[in-house]
Amino acid sequence: MANDATSSSPRVRKLPLSSKLGFGVGQMAEGVKTTVFNTFVLFYYNQIIGISATLTALALGFAVFFDALSDPVAGYLSDRTRSRWGRRHPWIVASALPFGLSLALLFNPPDGMGDYFYFTWLLAASIAVRLFLTLYHVPHLALGAEMAHDYVDRTRVFGYGTVFSYIGGFGFWFFSMSFFFATPEDGSHGMYQADQYSPFSLAAAFVVVLTILICARMTWKEIPYLYAADSDSAGSIGDFFVQMISVIRNQSYIRLIIGLIFLTMVVAIEAVFNAFMGVHFWELATEDLRWLAVAVLLGLPFAFVLAPILTRLIDKRMTLIACAAVAILNGNVFICLRLFTDVLPANGDPLIFWCVMSTGFVGGVTAPIVFIMINSMFADIADEQELITGDRQEGIIYSARSFALKATGALGGVFGGIALDLIAFPRRALPGTVDSEVIFNLGLVAGPLTSFFTFFGLLLFLGYRLNQTRILAIKAELAERHAQASSA
Repeated sequence: MANDATSSSPRVRKLPLSSKLGFGVGQMAEGVKTTVFNTFVLFYYNQIIGISATLTALALGFAVFFDALSDPVAGYLSDRTRSRWGRRHPWIVASALPFGLSLALLFNPPDGMGDYFYFTWLLAASIAVRLFLTLYHVPHLALGAEMAHDYVDRTRVFGYGTVFSYIGGFGFWFFSMSFFFATPEDGSHGMYQADQYSPFSLAAAFVVVLTILICARMTWKEIPYLYAADSDSAGSIGDFFVQMISVIRNQSYIRLIIGLIFLTMVVAIEAVFNAFMGVHFWELATEDLRWLAVAVLLGLPFAFVLAPILTRLIDKRMTLIACAAVAILNGNVFICLRLFTDVLPANGDPLIFWCVMSTGFVGGVTAPIVFIMINSMFADIADEQELITGDRQEGIIYSARSFALKATGALGGVFGGIALDLIAFPRRALPGTVDSEVIFNLGLVAGPLTSFFTFFGLLLFLGYRLNQTRILAIKAELAERHAQASSA
């Protein structure tokens, strides 16, 4: 059921720019967490603390099982919350501080302990990060779907979210490489400065808390226009499973979720190997690596402008497939040229720097469009589910999206950690000291071997069936249903 503010109209209220910006700012927290959690955690525990990469990967892998329960439960509770502040905002505000604190704990374990103590510390901190991220992120994504009702405007709303997510993630990468991990006076590599990881994590925690609270403040005015929880809902365990089953039976939803898992797996693995590839495969200093973030961010304006245009021209499904294919190929071109040809010059040549930067730029154009389309398509599925069940299920719908991204991130960490041990990558290895065969295997795993599986995701996307014509028909029927309910 909808609030009175929306039940008497077809819900065509124009969403203010400030609300779109507020939603986008909130996505910065996810971007910072993704950069910190996926790129730095494995490097820190393996190369700085010096514990086994496999042990680190197991801790990250065990933590993901917690998400299998917490994500759908958080989505269900968010859908069923009844308060004067709506369904989503209480969860968003309450999760901010514990989310930031748990993120800081990852990089502040006690000194002088054994491997299994650090394993336990990492496991507990990872579970805490995932729990409080879930309690924030699932309601936040559901909020975006509720605020925008127009087919193309949804693309714009999630465009803001994706752009700010990239600004948060890659902006924090640039900031960290410039101020925390700059090359020290002795000439050693900046990422091996153990004493910088504590202030680095505290800065990440501050940004996460601040952006979540700004998001809540800027979107607070939307509460009167949002859907309210169904007052007739019992909120029982049985109702929870009924809601879950109804969503899982949606064929478009299942294809989108499984395709997303295949597609984001390569993103997660690349993120885990990012530090190792930059430091050891391409042998770039931190002063060079930081510009990769700038290259990605330079591509974002193109993604933001192109996403709604492509939505109109070729619809969301084909936009998703085309941009995903380009993103996959882009991430592998220069790695394969290095591995299998003599086209590229030796490391240290300026051309290597520009090759890496061009990869970042193209990725900054194509990859954000992929995630904009997926988030917008989930919002369309929420309309279809309301038509089928009579309930708004944004929380449950986006909980699976949240779990898919976090699960692939964790599996990327597991895969990356085990792969590092399988190729015998040494702990605390300095640049230029790793055997050439190990470096070759590093590039092979980070590039073509893992990317091959993502093409299965593109095949699944072909079966997605909600286009603009279908969504307009659904909305017309829902508007008529709401008008009848209001009259009654």
